[in-house]
Amino acid sequence: MPILSLQGVTKDYFADGQPVRALNGLSLEVSRGEFVALVGRSGCGKSTLLSLAGAMDFPSSGVVLIDDVATTSLRDDALARIRREKVGFIFQSFQLIHTLTVVENVELPLLLAGKKDAGAIVQQRLSWVELEELGGRLPHQLSGGQMQRVAIARALVQSPAILLADEPTGNLDTSTGNLILELLRRLTREQNTATIMATHSLEAAALADVVVTMRDGEIAEITRR
Repeated sequence: MPILSLQGVTKDYFADGQPVRALNGLSLEVSRGEFVALVGRSGCGKSTLLSLAGAMDFPSSGVVLIDDVATTSLRDDALARIRREKVGFIFQSFQLIHTLTVVENVELPLLLAGKKDAGAIVQQRLSWVELEELGGRLPHQLSGGQMQRVAIARALVQSPAILLADEPTGNLDTSTGNLILELLRRLTREQNTATIMATHSLEAAALADVVVTMRDGEIAEITRR
């Protein structure tokens, strides 16, 4: 059973009172252990798909299932729980809190969830991204690649079933970006996570198991490697 399933999903927004279709009857399934890249021009629907996949937004029609549960069927408290426990987010701009140390940034989601054994979990996640020696540093004391690795550790701190990455190498140089992509691919395998990455880079997409080419809110092609 796929951990994420989009079935006939349509998403409309409104601009100046007129509907704008962002996704048009899109269907996609993603299983644990798969690294999926979404590619296409700006405005093709990649970010909208990620928002629906993370239950941050909802389809105008069709259904989005996370672990076989329709996101539109959930109340606010259940939605908050599924976002917190089932989904991890990685952003292009890192989204770290600059007054908190590396450890504190990674620990924050666990504290908000009321976890008591946060310290041991944080150290384990930092070891996954090879940053356990830098836990006391502030974000401004890190390189761009190190900040992105902190963001990855934070996204994985709740052991999510789904990891969503929106242009995770967009602010990094090519060499550092490749290291981040290799890390994501390795962690997808080791942690049996379904990773979905939106990217403009065909080079980045080449490292994925599945490449989904999007055009005008639809899937133009799916390539499995």
